[in-house]
Amino acid sequence: MASGIGKEFSGGLNAIQREKQLGSMFGQEFDLLIIGGGITGAGIALDAATRGLKTALVEMQDFAAGTSSRSTKLVHGGLRYLKQLEIGVVAEVGKERAIVYENGPHVTTPERMLLPIYKGGSFGMFSTSLGLRLYDFLAGVKRGERRKMLGVDETARREPLLKQQGLKGGGYYVEYRTDDARLTIEVLKKAVELGVCAISYVKAESLLYENEQVAGAELRDQLSGRIGQVKAKVTINAAGPWVDTIREKDGSKTGKTLHHTKGAHLVFDQKRFPLEQAIYFDSADGRMLFAIPRDGKTYIGTTDTDYRSDLAHPRITAADRQYILKAANEMFPSLQLNVEDVESSWAGVRPLIHQEGKSPSEISRRDEVLLSPSGLLSMAGGKLTGYRKMAETVMDQAAARLAKAGRGSIGESKTKTLPVSGGEVGGSEGFLKFIADKKAAAVSAGLSETDAERLVKRFGSNIDTVLGLMPEAQEEAIRRKLPVTLLLELLYAIRHEMACKPVDFWIRRSGSLLFDRSRVIRWKDSVHSYMAELLGWPAGISKSYADELERELQFAVTPSE
Repeated sequence: MASGIGKEFSGGLNAIQREKQLGSMFGQEFDLLIIGGGITGAGIALDAATRGLKTALVEMQDFAAGTSSRSTKLVHGGLRYLKQLEIGVVAEVGKERAIVYENGPHVTTPERMLLPIYKGGSFGMFSTSLGLRLYDFLAGVKRGERRKMLGVDETARREPLLKQQGLKGGGYYVEYRTDDARLTIEVLKKAVELGVCAISYVKAESLLYENEQVAGAELRDQLSGRIGQVKAKVTINAAGPWVDTIREKDGSKTGKTLHHTKGAHLVFDQKRFPLEQAIYFDSADGRMLFAIPRDGKTYIGTTDTDYRSDLAHPRITAADRQYILKAANEMFPSLQLNVEDVESSWAGVRPLIHQEGKSPSEISRRDEVLLSPSGLLSMAGGKLTGYRKMAETVMDQAAARLAKAGRGSIGESKTKTLPVSGGEVGGSEGFLKFIADKKAAAVSAGLSETDAERLVKRFGSNIDTVLGLMPEAQEEAIRRKLPVTLLLELLYAIRHEMACKPVDFWIRRSGSLLFDRSRVIRWKDSVHSYMAELLGWPAGISKSYADELERELQFAVTPSE
């Protein structure tokens, strides 16, 4: 239920109402303005809403369009950081991992991970056993998910594709697989439900000041060109890779700065890469990679290289692709994968805090709040898994500044046990029963058992809202010769998740461009036509959006040089 702090913004994340929402935002003063709509900004917005603060959030692209849709899609405890002796990082993100899972089991799934151990490799049986045991202790792993050590035969049985030569056994432990973009949107939807005004495709062009203190921002609507101002008592820079860009606007890019690195991933069809078990392995150069089965596909990554190009459109290069293929063929030699087998790919930028003399893989994933002389709070560094704790940390500082400015006493964070949007499913313990109950309701509404289960798992407790769109979806499905499930997803994405463009839907709301390319190719024209009609695009805008999707489809299979 909404807290009442943003009743004028009760339209939620509705793309049809977006311009009206923007008009309501312009000219207002908020307690808090958040610049950035990735997982960090979304987490801060939710934390702020639970503390009763009038909050606005703007994102210059689509929500989660930057790093937050381009990760390895794991809410993981950071085993690799144990190897680097970052004990504090392991302990904190390990505990946060469990919180993320309990608050959103529909977007987070336990994934048994196998770490194969080879003669002459980076890991030995004893050191791995000791490391995983310490990992379990630091991360507070529950008994049923604690590590096991496997012998050679059991390791090979669990994943027959593994290289057999030199295999000594394996470590078996639990990570959590997620849909990073959907996790972001579910966190943000919960914040909006509690009164936050959040709008995508709105760029902070410049910052506003009063008495040399930051007091909000001048904003530009990226879709219409409209310009307006938003005043705020506290402004938080949660722009991810663009944190230093905002600091430059503030004149405070001094001292610690960001170090951008790039991570690339390749996607294969399971028929070509029939992986049975998620694998975490070290490549010949010592870099750790994941190979993970998901929805009939296998994806593998990631690279870790310095990046100094276009932050908004990081692309996989031929060198990235070759590196991953080489590592995959060394670990799974019977496959003999080649470039023609790559079905899709993606690359993302990590906004790390620079550490002199460290290689990309060695740079810490720690987060830090940077305070400028103007009062601008910048959230730098960090990991997807730690988003909630990062939000709590920066909001404690923001709350102190607001209290000092006369806003009064502000309570503590309440997000530790707060389900995200769609997460009201009885926690991880109750999720299976929830699926069974709601699946039956979805079948009664006219869906097949397969589609019903898929949608319940995807939308969690929002499934009732999704099914409420069924009459309209059925009518449009007949008229446009589209699958009714696709129409349900599309309508929900537009009306409840602010999907403004085809790329928003195909990449970040559905994940289809990455994991079901044929679905995009088959239905993209019909989906485009429907969105154009519903959102009223002029011909020129409509063409530019269609061209944008075509470029993304091309980039997913054709690397840059």
